[in-house]
Amino acid sequence: IFQGREAILDKMHQFFNADSGHQHIYVLYGLGGAGKTQIALKFIEQSSFSDAFLVDTSKVETIETGLKSIAVSKSVGDSAQDALRWLQSNRNKWLVFFDNADDPKINLHDFLPKCSHGNIIISSRNPELRSYGAHTLVSDMEEADATTLLLRRANKESSEENLQLATEIVKELYYLPLAIVQAGAFISKSEDLAGYLALYHNNRARLLSEKAAQSHDDYAQTVFTTWQISFNQLSHLAVTLLQLCSFLHYTGISEDMFSTASKEWNSLKFLDVITEIKTYSLISFDVKTKLFSIHPLVHAWSQSTLPNETPLQSCMSSILGMCIAEIPENEIQQSSVRLLPHLVLLKSVNPDGAVDFRKAFWKVYYDAGKFKDAQGIAEQILEKSQLLFGENHPNTMLAVGNLAQTDSKLGEFQKAKELEVLVLEKCTKLLGEDHPSTLLAMGNLASTYSELREFEKAEKLAVLALEKHTKLLGEDHPDTLLAMGNLAGTYSNLGEFRKAEELELLVLEKRTKLLGEDHPNTLLAMSNLARTYSGLGAVQTAKEIEVSVLKKQRKLLGADHPDTLRAMANLAVTHYTLGDLNKALGLEVEVLQKRRQILGDKHPDTILAMENLAKTYQELGKQEEIEELQQVIKDTKKSL
Repeated sequence: IFQGREAILDKMHQFFNADSGHQHIYVLYGLGGAGKTQIALKFIEQSSFSDAFLVDTSKVETIETGLKSIAVSKSVGDSAQDALRWLQSNRNKWLVFFDNADDPKINLHDFLPKCSHGNIIISSRNPELRSYGAHTLVSDMEEADATTLLLRRANKESSEENLQLATEIVKELYYLPLAIVQAGAFISKSEDLAGYLALYHNNRARLLSEKAAQSHDDYAQTVFTTWQISFNQLSHLAVTLLQLCSFLHYTGISEDMFSTASKEWNSLKFLDVITEIKTYSLISFDVKTKLFSIHPLVHAWSQSTLPNETPLQSCMSSILGMCIAEIPENEIQQSSVRLLPHLVLLKSVNPDGAVDFRKAFWKVYYDAGKFKDAQGIAEQILEKSQLLFGENHPNTMLAVGNLAQTDSKLGEFQKAKELEVLVLEKCTKLLGEDHPSTLLAMGNLASTYSELREFEKAEKLAVLALEKHTKLLGEDHPDTLLAMGNLAGTYSNLGEFRKAEELELLVLEKRTKLLGEDHPNTLLAMSNLARTYSGLGAVQTAKEIEVSVLKKQRKLLGADHPDTLRAMANLAVTHYTLGDLNKALGLEVEVLQKRRQILGDKHPDTILAMENLAKTYQELGKQEEIEELQQVIKDTKKSL
């Protein structure tokens, strides 16, 4: 059964039909199971060659056997050299298909006819063979073709219900042809299309390892067994690296995740090992991003090669923990967005791993805006710290402060306030009022007072925090700039916009100089300044800044990060103020939808988003929407 791949076939027909005056060599390369052999055979079937020969290129012995069979079939001898001589002298339109040229130790040049005519197709998992001629990476199928292939192999009609079920199945199989054919064969036997996904979720390794009885498919191997053949050729180091990566997310893997965690690092050795894995298309590298990725099914298979209890899980947790611990403070937020998917996957397979790195993991979850997860980790850290060091140890106070920060991000301001008052009292008593930990506690409490609208307390504490930070650390220190920004925010809340503007311009200038104009902290300073400009009536200027901030936040932190949503909400308010109600509406609907999903209905930011959207509905005369949303707001506030 063959389906789709028209673009590749068209490209091959154009290539082989061109009169170049040279030998035509075309390489199909990619992951085992992607359908390279089937594409080549379909192309040969569609073409008119005087002779077409298939040579199994998996071993030197099979190559020689294949070439000998050419010589015998043409009555020109009984050796590989006889076949090559005949091909070199025969000017007809012949084609030789060298299939499964996967072994990097075989020099395929030795077995190619040395002439300026003839046609050759090579299929390989090794991307290095691209150098032999024109080439195409054979990857996953288009969704429509994958769905049709599944239903054809399963002997199911293309009804609307079946198409929907088949689409869900091929998505789970990541559109890999061999996996789809295997699934179709199983469904054909079981006759249960609707029940396949549930079976697959509980028995993935088995279903991808077993070939259906009485199978009439061309491919001799199953998905997992075809990769096992490649796996068996890898060195111990390559196997270990691939298995370690199976505990990371399958995209966004980088060398620096390993090198940063290592005291001594050999980049050349790492490159050698990665190149070995790439030789079998078990891992891919994006030259632009410098990131590695693994096909999701290869990723799952690689993990399945390990026993249930393996030290590699904890090893990978420790590597990530050490990597995070070495990231400079001013780079951690950007890195957190990239590292979060890896931590999420590690947590799912090894929830108790690398307890010594929980603080590092908390920082990633916190900076990536996953505050509920961060809160759980912060509570674990505090419990452990109290047990090891006692209630009054600086490490315990730091743990309490981190938990309070996280509570604040979740809108639990009263809880955060109680913790921060405790931290400030103990830090002042144990460390002195000028200690950096005391100053940090002072700034955090001032911010929480602002959130609780206790502005006089916030101002008093924020002024003191800034004075002490400036005196002890200097006005260019990141903590001083944070204190300056906090005080500016308090002034803004009090309506003292000129005072706020003066401080915010200074913060923005210094952060731009120290961190660059695209750093998250610089963007936060820009956002705060825009808010102040709005308060001063310079709404158009505020809008220009907010448009720039939102664009950069989306790129740096992603569309769903709470900081990005805040930038979006700020711009929506500005559009509303300027009378651009439809622009405001579009942003507000998106903000509310995402805040509900990420922060929950009861978070203060979500309630604020509802109230802003209700105002816009009011101005647009959308009475039905207003009434519905106002009832939700009323019910939500009542449940608090």
